[in-house]
Amino acid sequence: MSEEKFDAIVVGGGIAGTVTSYLLAKEGLEVLLVERGNYSGSKNMTGGRIYSHSLEKIMPNFAAEAPVQRKITREKISLMTEESNFTIDFQSEMLGVQGSDSYSVLRGEFDQWIAEKAEEAGVSIINGIRVDDLIVRDGKVCGVVAGEDELEADVTILADGVNSLLAQKLGFRGELQPNQVAVGAKEVIELPQNVIEDRFQCNGEEGTSWLFAGTPSGGRVGGGFIYTNKSSISIGVVSTLSELVKGDISVPQMLENFKNHPAIQPLVKGGKLIEYSGHLVPEAGITMVPKIIGNGVLVVGDAAGFCINLGYAVRGMDFAAASAECAANAVLKAKEAQDFSEQSLKSYQDFLDASFVMKDLKHYKKFPHFLEETPRIFDGYPRLAADVMAQMFVMNGEPAKPLMKNMMKHVKKVGIMNIAKDAMKGVRAL
Repeated sequence: MSEEKFDAIVVGGGIAGTVTSYLLAKEGLEVLLVERGNYSGSKNMTGGRIYSHSLEKIMPNFAAEAPVQRKITREKISLMTEESNFTIDFQSEMLGVQGSDSYSVLRGEFDQWIAEKAEEAGVSIINGIRVDDLIVRDGKVCGVVAGEDELEADVTILADGVNSLLAQKLGFRGELQPNQVAVGAKEVIELPQNVIEDRFQCNGEEGTSWLFAGTPSGGRVGGGFIYTNKSSISIGVVSTLSELVKGDISVPQMLENFKNHPAIQPLVKGGKLIEYSGHLVPEAGITMVPKIIGNGVLVVGDAAGFCINLGYAVRGMDFAAASAECAANAVLKAKEAQDFSEQSLKSYQDFLDASFVMKDLKHYKKFPHFLEETPRIFDGYPRLAADVMAQMFVMNGEPAKPLMKNMMKHVKKVGIMNIAKDAMKGVRAL
């Protein structure tokens, strides 16, 4: 039984947990980070892109040292059917400007690097230990139960992921609902660097982010993704759990179908599978944010539901880093007052409200519901795009007809009023 007391104990060695502990240790606090994996990032499968702006504030020019993979300077979005793929392709130097750039990352390497930075700042890290419970006395969290030890602290930060059992034990949230989370499966496929650059038309350290809607998720809410790494690609599919149970295709089968699609198979041809993983992803935005402040405890990152999926962009790592900074600021303020009560720690909410975290979550609060109630995005519109493109480019010897008339034939299958309504709802949700 350990009697040592820390200023702060952080549970979870992902970005939110390591950044929180790094910031606190930098200010001289005695911090313990407990990670159940063998190392930070060992259980993280995010595949994998970080928007740099929030971590750049904390660790200026971090990408020059961190094990990032490629700077994303090309954005591709596709509507995919079984036999077709319609793609929007955007390439710009604006995507690579420092402070507003983004990078593909392999979290096993990236999280280890941040953990090393935390250790250099003075954080004590325990790997391979699961936190089974929290020490609660008179309604205040006083530390954690880790293995056979009870470890005490003035404040405990929960960064234990989307399915935070510790937050659930505190009564901060209930069971996750099927419409709040998605199930993701990802493979990392090794390919020679020159092959990646040829197939994805990228040079040097630049890379591509490619998102897909339609058949990758079986025509239901979800999608596929590809990120180019230095000498591998991260490829995967994600499907909202509530939609997944309505179909008859499993997520692993979705991924196999995706890789075998005529547009994708040439991109992965000859590659070597070096990693396969699955994960729950928070999807419901602000509506799934639980209670995040209590007596002696804060909740950060995915455990707090801080994630946004906009279809054309998926953001979670920048929210993790920013919420970590907000939590650290709140703890430092409480430390100065020597008051770690819920009332004192409410400055965490103030810091979040002043940051992009809550502003963006509130701004996009309607978008998850829009996706959920607009299934045409994942079946009707990919088919419409394929039919219209085929009408334009397929020449079969039949006499030509007015292009607009031919296009309207396909548009009417979806319904002009449906398209107008969906467009209006989408604009309002954004």
